[in-house]
Amino acid sequence: MIASIIQAVALFAVTNIDDIIVLALFFARGAKHRGTTRTILLGQYLGFLGILIIAAVASYGAITLLPAEAIPYFGLIPLALGIKAGWDSIRGNDDDETGEGKGVTLPTVAAVTFANGGDNIGVYVPVFVSNTLPVVAVYCVVFLILVTVLVLLARFIATRPGIGEWLERSDRYVFPLVLIALGVVILVRGHAFGI
Repeated sequence: MIASIIQAVALFAVTNIDDIIVLALFFARGAKHRGTTRTILLGQYLGFLGILIIAAVASYGAITLLPAEAIPYFGLIPLALGIKAGWDSIRGNDDDETGEGKGVTLPTVAAVTFANGGDNIGVYVPVFVSNTLPVVAVYCVVFLILVTVLVLLARFIATRPGIGEWLERSDRYVFPLVLIALGVVILVRGHAFGI
């Protein structure tokens, strides 16, 4: 049991460390809005639950939900969100007239988390297949606990003096660029569209 917990922590860290940057940007975008932490936490949980469900279903072959070739196309989600955020920034639609930040939405956080989980699914499926159901349950519980830790770590980073201010100032440019880059990386790594 202890070995499974340690392995689950290591696996989560390796497959989710890149989420810290995206989550920190979400915190910068939602700065000064009430409920930002709750929205990001719930969105992260929704997206991550989708990842776990697909990984579990695929690993046990209960239902062929998606062919493996479809997973890279999840990169279209952050790509589209990044293009929209960039377009809004260029047009001035994201200007904050109240001085209270732009805010984040639960569906956006969930969609970006889910879309960024293609590599997670690819790693979790073989791990789940090679373990018993109780061990897989331990992995899932540890992963779900660590989602909170990941969000709080991103919040900590985003609220450090200097970092938080820089993220807020550069958010209108960095946020779309990170989402677009994330989408392109997911598409290219998965050889979507033959690339």
